[in-house]
Amino acid sequence: MKTLRLTVIFLIMAAVGYAQGSELERRNGFKDIKLGSAADSLKGAKLKKEFKENDEFDAQLFEVDHPDYNSIGEVEIRKLEIKAYKNLIYEITVVTPKDPRLMKALESIYGKSEYDIKSETYFWKADSLLLAFRPHGKHQLEMVYTSFTIKNLMKLDKTKKVEAIADDF
Repeated sequence: MKTLRLTVIFLIMAAVGYAQGSELERRNGFKDIKLGSAADSLKGAKLKKEFKENDEFDAQLFEVDHPDYNSIGEVEIRKLEIKAYKNLIYEITVVTPKDPRLMKALESIYGKSEYDIKSETYFWKADSLLLAFRPHGKHQLEMVYTSFTIKNLMKLDKTKKVEAIADDF
């Protein structure tokens, strides 16, 4: 009987964990900014700079300034930036003042977070993306959505470049 109870509890926990990951994947970003979508079609996006991600991949950093992204409920958004590779959004960074309601809201949507003590970061992970929630300076918080799909595209492009060099021998 005890084994049956433990099995039922494990199955319920697994189902809840799957539902949380699937909710993160369903939303796939912040508000209507979706990971993998075209960066230049995002309202209020202005190219801030072009740079090399990991000193390898040509990427762009956009600053987003639009009234739709001024707040999360009553919490002010101080900075909103996106990173794009081949014009596809692979990272969304949202900076806000410290407010405990943000963590409560995130946990109500995605469930209990995991915590990485080394980087002092709370996070939620799904198959195709990660949401990290951490301090940003002394009085601010940062949420970073990262697309594994676009990061894998970067790695695939790197492999293709190496193969093209190898084929040229």
